[in-house]
Amino acid sequence: MHEPIRTCALVGKFQDPRVAECAQALIPELLARRLTVLVPQDSTSASAPGGVAVTPLPELIERCDLMMAIGGDGTLLYAAGLVAEHDIPLLGINRGRLGFLTDVLPQDMVRSLDAVLAGQCEADRRTLLQARLRAADGQEVQHSALNDVVFNRLETGRMLEFETRIDGRYVNSHGGDGLVVATATGSTAYALSCGGPIIEPRLNVLVVAPISPHTLSDRPIVVPGDSLIEVRLIGQTETCAQVTCDAQMLGELRPGSQLQIATAGRSVTLLHPPGYDFYRLLRSKLHWGVGSVAHER
Repeated sequence: MHEPIRTCALVGKFQDPRVAECAQALIPELLARRLTVLVPQDSTSASAPGGVAVTPLPELIERCDLMMAIGGDGTLLYAAGLVAEHDIPLLGINRGRLGFLTDVLPQDMVRSLDAVLAGQCEADRRTLLQARLRAADGQEVQHSALNDVVFNRLETGRMLEFETRIDGRYVNSHGGDGLVVATATGSTAYALSCGGPIIEPRLNVLVVAPISPHTLSDRPIVVPGDSLIEVRLIGQTETCAQVTCDAQMLGELRPGSQLQIATAGRSVTLLHPPGYDFYRLLRSKLHWGVGSVAHER
């Protein structure tokens, strides 16, 4: 970051006592460093901690030099959606359960803040996906995602039948509950529970993972990051599926409509404290090496 940070935006579910406690401890530190502190004017504004300026979202985005997400990975994904069109770095403070993306612990947040202000944090640019859902009548909606684009069935007890194409080439006809298309960042989220691999974030690839496939041979695949993935429903005409981007509803995929997924050509900059190690993060979150004689060197 080349410009000095003067204004910081905080994002989180402030009605959550753990998030509120963390924010109340952080805000005096921000103010002591002569930073203006903003929070978005939304449904959480009523429970926003004192010492902050509740600000309409467009103004907040225009003014802030740094965004800090306090909560779990879902909160950071929401914040990533806010800064996706803007070059605003994002720091995640973990008050959730797992925290692959919010990797700063509360006890380290002041130290990490000072590292950010001193320009000592690692800037980690993460690729975004762009999903385009085109209806049979030509109407189109689109949205970006940091983790994944997912489509899955709306009705219980009815299997979806769909086909996939990559860069215009037919790949497979599937039967199952749906499909996950994930970035390397999202490989540790829903795609992982579908049997997909963990991808090192520096790799420019996508994971395509079927959800509860009808046949065991229908396996996740890894494709180049610049691939164009297309999905269409086939089979029964009355079936439909919902499409989400980072768990936010995009629309419904129906017979005759088409879902296209590709990289967005934009990225989000995550800030990591000095000494950040992706493999150490994996060991911590997935409990690798517990009980073994091996030790970290």
